[in-house]
Amino acid sequence: MAWTDRHCRFLHRLISPNALLFTEMVTTGALLHGGQWHLLEHAPEEYPLALQLGGNQPKDLAACSQRAAAMGFTEINLNVGCPSDRVQKGTFGACLMLNPELVADCIKAMRDACDIPVTVKCRLGVDQQDTDELLLNFIDTVAAGGCETFYIHARKAILGGLTPAQNRSIPPLQPWRAEQIKQQRPDLRIMVNGGIDCVDTAMAHLRWADGIMIGRAAYHQPMLLAAMERALYQTQNLLDLIAVIDQYLIYMQKQLDQGTRLSVMTRHLLHCCGGMPGARRFRQILSDSQQLKRNELSLVHEALTHIFNRAA
Repeated sequence: MAWTDRHCRFLHRLISPNALLFTEMVTTGALLHGGQWHLLEHAPEEYPLALQLGGNQPKDLAACSQRAAAMGFTEINLNVGCPSDRVQKGTFGACLMLNPELVADCIKAMRDACDIPVTVKCRLGVDQQDTDELLLNFIDTVAAGGCETFYIHARKAILGGLTPAQNRSIPPLQPWRAEQIKQQRPDLRIMVNGGIDCVDTAMAHLRWADGIMIGRAAYHQPMLLAAMERALYQTQNLLDLIAVIDQYLIYMQKQLDQGTRLSVMTRHLLHCCGGMPGARRFRQILSDSQQLKRNELSLVHEALTHIFNRAA
């Protein structure tokens, strides 16, 4: 949440033409009661694009799914893996793994409301409720509701005592348990998520998984997506980093002309040049809140001189 907004996704699409991109998780409450439909705004260039929803009321999820399908989304994903306190208070996210029948009802309502795939992102379990039997029961129950594709973050969620950040690293990864689900239910599409930060790890998982989902690594190492694209799709003539940034600069100028703030777009560039000479100064310039208020693209050009010794 608050990471893969429409500007981030446009940048990632420049890097990888074929990856299925995901929105940040958007709650049904924000849409239906908060009127924040702008959270679903996107550009056609982002396709294929999945909307990730958070919620626990079948009727509300169905209403949001119907509208999302009409807006052109490729897929709708129900998140039942997020462990944040705010999500727990709303009784959705990872909490829902403890109520597979409700998740199945939600999936059925969403599928009845739209004609695009409806999928689920989950964990291996919650707190002490994380046995193989409980996981398989969850998968079977939700599959009976009409879900054919599961994105499994191969860790359990710990809802008491850990922050969301800690929940992404402290519970140990157990990808073999996701593989076991695939072996037991070969008719389902099983995608694995968690700890995938290089091509070798991805290819090892793809010996059994139907796909891989990458979160933090895609954000902190954006050009990893290009390496994945080459390995998985044999895509030729991908844009190199300079070309990606040049195209993003064109996009940023168009957005500035439409009233978008520069800071909401430059923050997605901060990790693009990690490890390169001048990267620290690049980040410092693009993190200067006072300079960013000018909303002038010249600031980005200045930052780029410290990386490429030229204004892009």
